[in-house]
Amino acid sequence: MRAIVIDDERLARKELITLLNQLETVEVVGEAVNVEDAKEKIEQLQPDVIFLDIQMPEKTGFDLLEELDQVPHVIFTTAYDEYALKAFQVNALDYLLKPVEPKRLEEAIQKLQGKIEGISRREDGGGFINQKKLTLEDQVFVKDGDRCWFVRLSNVRLFESDGNYIKVYFDNFKPMIHKSLNALDERLDEKSFFRASRKHIINLGWVEAIEPWFNGGLVVTLRGGDRIEVSRRQAARFKEMMSL
Repeated sequence: MRAIVIDDERLARKELITLLNQLETVEVVGEAVNVEDAKEKIEQLQPDVIFLDIQMPEKTGFDLLEELDQVPHVIFTTAYDEYALKAFQVNALDYLLKPVEPKRLEEAIQKLQGKIEGISRREDGGGFINQKKLTLEDQVFVKDGDRCWFVRLSNVRLFESDGNYIKVYFDNFKPMIHKSLNALDERLDEKSFFRASRKHIINLGWVEAIEPWFNGGLVVTLRGGDRIEVSRRQAARFKEMMSL
């Protein structure tokens, strides 16, 4: 698993990298000293996981996550335990207190391996199930309050992040489900669904028109009239996917 260590303290970075280098399943491919440095390294190196400090000069680790279009798996490393609740609200995989203990680090890596391999525990503790990719032919159960739908994914044109919820667009409905967009992105077939930005995943089969936008971005119009901005970072990848 490719990892980047992000921390403004040189000694903290070196100590964590030393621990990670002792694990056969992890390869440290880079390190960063602040948010801007981290954004460049993440875009360039495409890690599976980032080990992220929270308190850094100018911008925090939470600021970094808000500015990324595609967020790798996140394991926070910090000297402060008061951020734990917020860390899990942004779907961090784990939260390690400094100085990082080797045993806790190994536990976090094992959790990460299970996540990457697409395996999750049943809620009833009865073993494991495989998390296969969801295709256009799959149907999903959507519940919002007292209303329920069983909708085929080919009919879902758009997923939109709204706080800790996702708005699911199909027909004339926009129910909300309690799930993160990052978690959903991992489950969807990348041949059919595209992460347009930090807030949106679009169904490529619903794309009707594409036009240039500011700063190298794009605006995609879906059948039905929804207009979604594709971020500059994602625009090149989108053009590549949609070209002959």
